[in-house]
Amino acid sequence: MPQTEALKVRLTLLCVLAGIMLALVAVVTDHWAVLSPHVEHRNASCQAAHFGLWRICTKRIVPGDGRDRSCGPITLPGEKNCSYFRHFNPGESSEIFEVTTQKEYSISAAAIAIFSLGFVIVGTACALLSFQKKRGYLLRPAAMFFAFAGLCIFVSVEVTRQSVKRMVDSEDTVWIKYYYSWSFACACAAFVLLFLGGLALLLFSLPRMPQNPWESCMDAEPEH
Repeated sequence: MPQTEALKVRLTLLCVLAGIMLALVAVVTDHWAVLSPHVEHRNASCQAAHFGLWRICTKRIVPGDGRDRSCGPITLPGEKNCSYFRHFNPGESSEIFEVTTQKEYSISAAAIAIFSLGFVIVGTACALLSFQKKRGYLLRPAAMFFAFAGLCIFVSVEVTRQSVKRMVDSEDTVWIKYYYSWSFACACAAFVLLFLGGLALLLFSLPRMPQNPWESCMDAEPEH
């Protein structure tokens, strides 16, 4: 592989590595969305919540001086209580949440995120093996696995977004306001880096195309 192409591959792998780290942070943290209930009295305490793919955390706080009737911001001090979703830990009580979680959406988002991490592991193994002599061709499957991982993260983000929307729009819920937090932003950034990085890595690892009409692909420089 020419020196310029090798440099492009290394820079692309750095971008992919950043995407992998962001994906890991997004999957293991529980700040995908923040939920706020309606507040009748500004001086009374209220219970806001934030959740991720695996668990939900509630926080009892005294609302700020904002004009809206929502509970927050979530950064205010207060008593915090976290619990895994019932379908992931049936023996744990979670009745304090006063909300029916979208079970199918939650399980789907978590499962797709696990598939994404699986693609990342296989892609990383192929990328590491590609640095060995005469195994540069492994960059191509590595690139495809990274792109697949990015797509899985995107699907997980969209499933979570639909889950939050359905939860807030439901007549049986206490939540009236929501916004997406930093874990959700990490997942979106991971999708961009993994998907675009995988496509770029695939392009850079393809054999050099013939530059002249009489030159065949067999005349291209061998991979190292």
